[in-house]
Amino acid sequence: MSDPRLYQIATLASLLVYGMGWLEFDITVARAALLLTTVLATQAAGDRLEGRAANWKSALISGLSLCLLLRTNEPALAAMAAVVTIASKFVIRFRGKHIFNPTNGGLVAMLLLSDRVWVSPGQWGSVALFALLMASVGGLVVNRASRSDVTFAFIGCYCALIFGRSLYLGEPLTIPTHRLQSGALLLFTFFMISDPKTTPDSRAGRVLFAALVAFGAWYVQFRLFRTNGLLWSLALWSAAVPVIDRILPGRRYAWLSPSAQKEHRNETNRGGIRARNADRLVGADTPWVLRLLRRQG
Repeated sequence: MSDPRLYQIATLASLLVYGMGWLEFDITVARAALLLTTVLATQAAGDRLEGRAANWKSALISGLSLCLLLRTNEPALAAMAAVVTIASKFVIRFRGKHIFNPTNGGLVAMLLLSDRVWVSPGQWGSVALFALLMASVGGLVVNRASRSDVTFAFIGCYCALIFGRSLYLGEPLTIPTHRLQSGALLLFTFFMISDPKTTPDSRAGRVLFAALVAFGAWYVQFRLFRTNGLLWSLALWSAAVPVIDRILPGRRYAWLSPSAQKEHRNETNRGGIRARNADRLVGADTPWVLRLLRRQG
């Protein structure tokens, strides 16, 4: 699958359908339709104002994530959350790069604005959690996601903090294991913190970012004793991404069109052929330093 967003859409949509049909998710078909149509309409309006084609893939990922996580009894608040989620991409930017992950920004904004909005903890049962985990990991492998480093860095740091605290307190390991059995945590790890448009540009920056988010989430939960630590921490440290990019600069991520992807693959193949031909010209008996310099040239 050439575009990893298509795999993400298929995974999230399958989970939503399965949850509504068999796991009794507390969201109706009408509410899901309201969220999805609102995010798509808001995305289309924003893209039209900027004079470009509607980016329905990213909007659909945000809408499906809201369906899985956002809970409210007020349709108006649900629609408002969808608008805020997408509008944040167009309004809150720094040097052309939007700061907050849309879903995270929308959820945090609504939690601050109203006490009639809450986030689903994602306690969906072991079968659904295992299926989502396998689908999410499969997405990283199949699509060779360029932001898998931030995903694995975050989950590694977060698990270390959760298990480390339990070991320090002498708790049985079943307690931290249960804390990690959350659908919301999986959605956060594979679909939110790994957003390539809002993470730092360099790999070192992304690993640092993941560690900071993991520590912030742990601190909110176990020191401030507040819920939704993952969301609060990601929103806080997302605001620091421009600083991280300045300290640890890297190449900015951009979604490639199908034609651009084909051209990129062709250029990569041509580069490999040129490198092999250069090795033949230089010769196997040439000192390795000269061969290395020839490749870099």
